[in-house]
Amino acid sequence: MSDLFGSQEQQEIPKANAPLADRLRPASLGEVIGQEHLTGPDGAIGRMVAAGTLSSMILWGPPGTGKTSIARLLADAVGMHYKPISAVFSGVADLKKAFAEAETMARTGKQTLLFVDEIHRFNRAQQDGFLPFVESGVVTLVGATTENPSFELNAALLSRTQVMILRRLDDEALGTLLDRAETAEQRKLPITEDARSALISSADGDGRFLLNQASTLFSIYVENPLDPAGMAALLQKRMPVYDKDREGHYNLISALHKSLRGSDPQAALYWMARMLVAGEEPLYVLRRLVRFASEDIGLADPQALVQCLAAKDAYDFLGSPEGELAIVQACLYLATAPKSNSAYKAQKAAWKLARETGSLMPPAHILNAPTKLMKDIGYGKGYAYDHDADEGFSGANYWPDEVKPASLYQPVERGFERKVIERLNYWDNLRKSINNNGG
Repeated sequence: MSDLFGSQEQQEIPKANAPLADRLRPASLGEVIGQEHLTGPDGAIGRMVAAGTLSSMILWGPPGTGKTSIARLLADAVGMHYKPISAVFSGVADLKKAFAEAETMARTGKQTLLFVDEIHRFNRAQQDGFLPFVESGVVTLVGATTENPSFELNAALLSRTQVMILRRLDDEALGTLLDRAETAEQRKLPITEDARSALISSADGDGRFLLNQASTLFSIYVENPLDPAGMAALLQKRMPVYDKDREGHYNLISALHKSLRGSDPQAALYWMARMLVAGEEPLYVLRRLVRFASEDIGLADPQALVQCLAAKDAYDFLGSPEGELAIVQACLYLATAPKSNSAYKAQKAAWKLARETGSLMPPAHILNAPTKLMKDIGYGKGYAYDHDADEGFSGANYWPDEVKPASLYQPVERGFERKVIERLNYWDNLRKSINNNGG
């Protein structure tokens, strides 16, 4: 298994023909770029190294940010035995072997840093297997993951480790990587400055990917430096990091929803594009837009739901990519529509009241009486047919006898709900007038 700067095995002197990323792996924590908030003198890891003692930790960050390198260098910095395993290729037998090896090392006075790559791929039972060895100090666990530990690791393991968050490499850090690559190769990349900027941008914060691209560029001969278009024709395109069933998925849908709620059509369109470009199912996005139309707009603009359902029909009819324009239209409509969560709040209030009041019967006068027995016991007696009343409104009570009428739906003074407020006030005033007059 290779990481941003080399293999998981103990550090060796890189061979001249080794991959560029292997040759550029850092020799000390001070050479790790982009993670100074952790590895610097004031960082959590830097302080541990200065004290000469390590706590078990989880290194959480995007691909190609140096998680494996940091783990290897930590072992070197404090003189620990470095034992790497990968959750992708390891099972229970491998874990038992690693723990037995660590116990043997402990008897000789040597502590073991057990590095577990892709630790989130171990199931809950396997994760529990680490606990006694971490608690007893047989191993200092350093796990690496690209997934949110809150979702992927069990609480018992998290309580025994510190989560260290690695940052996506910024343009400056990626530029430093390219400088190091050119120094190692003793020549400049065969690209223009504009192409260099495009190369850094295309890496999307992934140093390993950047160095692999640089290796490809170093392997070719061109008479003139490549411009962005020429470079793009040569290199592979990196797909955005996005797992449709993991945290990236929920982060982006949250960003889309909150941008819509905040009436920012530009940001909403950007986050939606991020999802669709990364391969999200358009119908999933449409389902979220339909939900938003009811939850955050409701009757402030009744056309919002209609627009979303029309976009769904249009997408079903046209497919991709033509149908995606209808999704864009629905997104922009929702972002620019007046907002109200009154229907959403009314639903929650109604559900709460329904649970609290149990199985109360409706008032007898609004019950149908299809049989003689039901008529005899009062079903339907005194029912006022609203169409026969003045204004088409009887003002009757429709609540259970044991429940005081409640105001579950409270519209806001925005959009169409202004009209709804007028309608509610009209019916309420008419109801009061009828009841006061003994109607």
